[in-house]
Amino acid sequence: MSSASFRPKETTILEEYKITDKVLGLGINGKVLECFDRKTGEKYALKVLRDEPKSRREVELHWRACNCQHIVRIINVYHNNFQGVPSLLVVMECMKGGELFTRIQERANSAFTEREAAAIIRDIAVAINHLHNMDIAHRDIKPENLLYTEGNKNGILKLTDFGFAKETNTSKSLKTPCFTPYYAAPEVLGPEKYDTSCDLWSLGVIMYILLCGYPPFYSNHGFAISPGMKRRIRKGEYEFPSPEWNQISKEAKDLIKGLLETNPDKRFTISDVMANPWVGSVVTVPDTPLLSLKNLWKDAVEWYDMQEDMTNALQSMRVDYRYHIKNPKESNNKLILKRMKKP
Repeated sequence: MSSASFRPKETTILEEYKITDKVLGLGINGKVLECFDRKTGEKYALKVLRDEPKSRREVELHWRACNCQHIVRIINVYHNNFQGVPSLLVVMECMKGGELFTRIQERANSAFTEREAAAIIRDIAVAINHLHNMDIAHRDIKPENLLYTEGNKNGILKLTDFGFAKETNTSKSLKTPCFTPYYAAPEVLGPEKYDTSCDLWSLGVIMYILLCGYPPFYSNHGFAISPGMKRRIRKGEYEFPSPEWNQISKEAKDLIKGLLETNPDKRFTISDVMANPWVGSVVTVPDTPLLSLKNLWKDAVEWYDMQEDMTNALQSMRVDYRYHIKNPKESNNKLILKRMKKP
């Protein structure tokens, strides 16, 4: 994919693609439909965006960055009227393997190891490294935006949805509060300026969940975000409780500490992550079975309810307190209940 500015085709997309009514997913700024190449029959994903400045920015940044193996590839972009509305129609490779956590759930009967978690973090880090080298902050690193190309072991993990991506080498600083509650860095929660380091915090949260099966920060009252959750994020208050963390390597815990550093100036950079042996030398990471699968999917329905509620809440604005996630106190997960009892 060329790094030059994208030039959407003005010809009708229907000349080259057949569009179905099947919705494959929902992005921050638009829905994703199924489509097929009329000549080859190949299946693709079609993102429909209202043609406006923020959509142009999203497609521009994604277009420039998608020459990385771990970023979803854009095939074509069209400027057409779609259902009577001037739109950008973005044809992307179809990620048949599904979301990161769904992929892990499907193998719930087999062991998930620390080495496998390290390989996942390495792939995500490659995508972040590519973006940060281009002075692009993604600002929405989360499991729902990490998809596999195939449903088998050969599937490649890729980052998608550039709806909140932004260049960091401009005169405008990053001040707009764009975040998904579980993965929000402390500096993003307030009026402070922030930069690409917010992506590293999100990486640390994903790594924490992969290794133990629950997030380091969450609301005790069932909200997408709460004052108490904000306070814990700002102070970096989290633990490595037993038994999940007993067998996990010190190297993994130290990497998480570096990523979940509340001061962005002291937080690990993506260069630090790429140079870290836990990421850079995955084959040397202990092949220790993790308890994350058991915890992550013990209350799988509740987990998906929480994710769905947050996704719905973020369609029109980044955080909308009208939507509530399910109250963890209603959970049957003994670990969650035990952690909530702690002061």
